[in-house]
Amino acid sequence: MRAMTIEEPARQVPLYGEYEVVVLGGGPAGIVAAASAARAGRKTLLIERYGFLGGMGTAAGVTNFCGLHGNVYGQAHRLVQGMASELLARIDRLNGLNAPHLILGKVFAQAYDTAAYKIAADELLASHKVHILFHALGAGVVMGDDSRIDALMVETKAGRRAVRSEIFIDCSGDGDLAVWAGAPFEIGDEHGHPMYPSMMLRLNGIDPEKAGDAWRTIPQLMEKAIAAGTHTFPRKSAIVRPQKSGIEWRVNFTQVAREDGHAINGVEPDDLTRGEIEGRKQALAAYEFLRSTVPGFEKSYIVDLPPQLGIRETRRIKGGYQLSGEDVLGCASFEDSIGVNGWPIEAHVPGDVVFTFPPIPESRGYNELPYRMLVPEGVDNLLVAGRCASMTHEGQSAARVSGACFVMGEAAGSAAALALSGNRIPRDIPVEKLQETLKQQGAFIGRDQTVPEGL
Repeated sequence: MRAMTIEEPARQVPLYGEYEVVVLGGGPAGIVAAASAARAGRKTLLIERYGFLGGMGTAAGVTNFCGLHGNVYGQAHRLVQGMASELLARIDRLNGLNAPHLILGKVFAQAYDTAAYKIAADELLASHKVHILFHALGAGVVMGDDSRIDALMVETKAGRRAVRSEIFIDCSGDGDLAVWAGAPFEIGDEHGHPMYPSMMLRLNGIDPEKAGDAWRTIPQLMEKAIAAGTHTFPRKSAIVRPQKSGIEWRVNFTQVAREDGHAINGVEPDDLTRGEIEGRKQALAAYEFLRSTVPGFEKSYIVDLPPQLGIRETRRIKGGYQLSGEDVLGCASFEDSIGVNGWPIEAHVPGDVVFTFPPIPESRGYNELPYRMLVPEGVDNLLVAGRCASMTHEGQSAARVSGACFVMGEAAGSAAALALSGNRIPRDIPVEKLQETLKQQGAFIGRDQTVPEGL
């Protein structure tokens, strides 16, 4: 019987470079983490597996910022400010940003053009002198000792390279770097099942006048199609909305599962492979339904299927505090707040999407995010930001969205710079000083601040 493992020969890995801050992952958390650390004067490298930035927003075609806004005592407010405002302004100057639109009559989201997002992110990092390494896939770490990372290994077209840094920030979405370093983590609910992923698509060739507010009538058309036996759908809640140009619409109709009905696991290679193929089949079926059934979509065509399946949840790293669903619904406050989340619990359950909001209009509608959720257990020179930060399954279903990821990223980058300036490990920085830094940078952290006006 042949051995089930292969021994890899030892090798000397070339050193790509040495930095003060290295960020793995170029999604919303990684973009602003790198920019914030570099703005503070730290030599910073951002490593990204694709040839562009934006994370799920571009690689999975999300094309919609959720969590920038909140419903505060019945009034809509733009809560996420700071570095995110600089990025959105750049997208807007490229004519790639929609006006905010209302979701479920309660909270706003904001659509964008993916090309504009990619260009704006490049420009933002260049303006703050961030070093970027594209087409580099994280592959492991070398530890200096049990609690400190010495180097991150990456695979490139030129082969494996090592990157040294004083502080690392894991914005990979999957918690890759943290897990390689030995940080504890969880996946999914109490049974280990993560939220369902989706395959997005964009359609062009829509007649905007005929389509009108098609998103209002599509649910009824779906019900009729099911009753008539002409179509089936993987989930009830369909999101079909126009982009900046009314002839182009984004479509989120899909829910990708394993054969046993549970969600695809985004860190299992075979699951991911099945998910990509099944996701495209579902996207095609969604398009055929829209084209054949919805007025204004008769001449539409698929203009984009994104590079990858849209993953909502994989590993969540365990840190000093796990943000919970109770924190979200109870609009929790924390002494070590580094920003806020105004998005509700968005549970992707079998066959549907269920939103659960804090009381509206009775509550302030947002929860604060504690610095402790960025600080993993057991690794001294590491911070974690984005959807893999320290949250429960329910807490992550709210604070995984781009608004909260921007918040966590800016705090992580600023905290890394603060730790370096004081010769401390990130866990031991004075949080009050971090909070003051974030306020000076225009970030809204809650606490004693006045809620920002307008959208």
